[in-house]
Amino acid sequence: MADDRIPGIDPTSHPSGDGCAECLAGDGPGWWMHLRRCAECGHIGCCDSSPSQHGTRHAVASSHPFLTSFEPGENWFWNAQTEEYFEDGPKLAGPDCHPLSQPTPGPAGAVPPDWERHLH
Repeated sequence: MADDRIPGIDPTSHPSGDGCAECLAGDGPGWWMHLRRCAECGHIGCCDSSPSQHGTRHAVASSHPFLTSFEPGENWFWNAQTEEYFEDGPKLAGPDCHPLSQPTPGPAGAVPPDWERHLH
C-alpha cells in the first residue's frame, strides 16, 4: 500500500480545543469571527478576519503550512506558505468543527456589541 500522507497534514492529530487557544488564554481581545485548525498539529486559532488572526500566526511561527476550517459544514484547506486554496482535503480526526452550540462570532459573552468594526 502506498503512503498517501501529505507533508504538513496529519490526519490523526486531534483539535486542541473548542476555540482559539490564544484568545481563550488571554492573548488579544479574547474573541473570534471564525475558527481555523492546523492540519498538522490540531492547533485551533482564529481566522484572518478576527482581530488577532492567531490561526495564520500559528502556521507561520510553527512552519505548519495547512489550515482548515473548524466551522460546521466546511471542508476546505489553505496553504499559508503558498497561499493556495483547496476545496477538499483528507478527513482529519474529529471533531471537525466547534460545538454547534457555540455562537459565531464567539465565544459567548466575549464578543463586543460593535464586533463588526473590529474585523480585518
